[in-house]
Amino acid sequence: MIHKIFPFLFLITVLNGEIHVFNRSAGTESEIKTLPKSKLIYISAKDLAHSFTSKLYENTERKKLVLYIAGRKIKISGNSSYIMIDDKPYQMPQITRVESNDLYVPAEDFLGILKATILPGINFDSRKEFLDIDIIRFNITGIHIDVKSNGTIIRLTTKKPFSERNISSFINKHGWYYLTVAGAMVDTTTLNAGLSRGVVRRIESDQIGKTAQVAFKLGKEVISHEWYQSLDPNEIVITLRTPLGKVDEYIEDVKERWRLDTVVLDAGHGGKDPGSQGKYGTKEKDVVLDITKRVGRLLEKNAGIKVVYTRDEDVFVPIIDRTKMANDTNGKLFVSVHANANKNRKIQGFETYLLRPGKSEDAIEVASRENAVIKLEEKTGQYDNLTGENLIMATMAQSMFMKESEDLAAIIQMELDKRLNTPNRGVKQAGFYVLIGASMPNVLVEVGFISNPAEEKKLKQAVHKQRIAESIYEGIKHFKYSREKLLAGD
Repeated sequence: MIHKIFPFLFLITVLNGEIHVFNRSAGTESEIKTLPKSKLIYISAKDLAHSFTSKLYENTERKKLVLYIAGRKIKISGNSSYIMIDDKPYQMPQITRVESNDLYVPAEDFLGILKATILPGINFDSRKEFLDIDIIRFNITGIHIDVKSNGTIIRLTTKKPFSERNISSFINKHGWYYLTVAGAMVDTTTLNAGLSRGVVRRIESDQIGKTAQVAFKLGKEVISHEWYQSLDPNEIVITLRTPLGKVDEYIEDVKERWRLDTVVLDAGHGGKDPGSQGKYGTKEKDVVLDITKRVGRLLEKNAGIKVVYTRDEDVFVPIIDRTKMANDTNGKLFVSVHANANKNRKIQGFETYLLRPGKSEDAIEVASRENAVIKLEEKTGQYDNLTGENLIMATMAQSMFMKESEDLAAIIQMELDKRLNTPNRGVKQAGFYVLIGASMPNVLVEVGFISNPAEEKKLKQAVHKQRIAESIYEGIKHFKYSREKLLAGD
């Protein structure tokens, strides 16, 4: 059966603190409330759901809403910068605000995520406060990859057959296989989340006007390729042939090299370097060592992972020796644990960092404070060039692990958000020396602000430290599971 594409158009303009919505498909009009006296436009999530005539579920006690738009599940949480689309997390620069038993999302951030994922027809002009929504039904909706002894078969699920003259494919000199389908609409979120298997190392799909393009990064030689359409079920089937036997050998080699069997845990500071110190005398080095060892015990007992500690007692370890230890022990993950501090003692919360030059003043300040430890080292010359352009170059050298580091950071941050009742400050980036040189995915977790008296008290409590440890452990465990599922080809 051929499924037609039915576009639904919404026109939205802001008048006197409300957004007027006209749903052309339903022939209805409605209003969306906005937050007054706000520099950014925040829109009511409940009103937005009603404008889409979508199903809405709410948990007032937990400050959560679940919307169903275009057949996709969208979960919104109050006071959090994360939203979930079909159980996949997306982070906004601003948090969702809670007002009068409703959740208000930052319009530009929230709608931008919808546009990039499930509603490509959205166009939002924040200057004119105007939103145009065209709900489009996708007709390339899924992907499945099978690995054979002599090649890889890719099956793209479609809603209808396409004219074969509208389909073309080729492999470029950089090892990318491209399939282009004119007159198709591709569900980029679903396809881009597809599991890479066989010779396929990465999947990237894009919608260019009325043409869909799906690209596959190939990890091995392909001696021939072709495609055909299947009508029962509707599919575009792509075959990528490789020399017999090489695929299995390559897969096993990749599995062994990337199997997550060793995690390096780095408790920040130590010995003559106390790190930050709280109002009541609590030292960062003691708090993070306790948390780090708790994480290690959980990993060894429950996940069967070998744990390497850069320090497991109160000793001073030079920064450069920490990543060298990680590389020398063939570590597959590097997690550095720290406690934050700020001159403003009211600031609290947890955040996770990636190695990149800092983009915000707060991130730069945190990195500067953590990097100051090199003043206590006997040999500091190795850090002389780690500023400016050289720091950018050092970051670029680790770019092959950036996607994994981003995934790990996001998972750990979400697990912390589940267990702690302190603010979620999100995933950030800064130039931490301790992460430079780690030839593996790596993150730095700031578990709380020891400079905040209330949070300092929590960081002294065993139950709070155990919650932090369990969050980091669960983050590593879920990252390990997703990676090994990918390697297994499930």
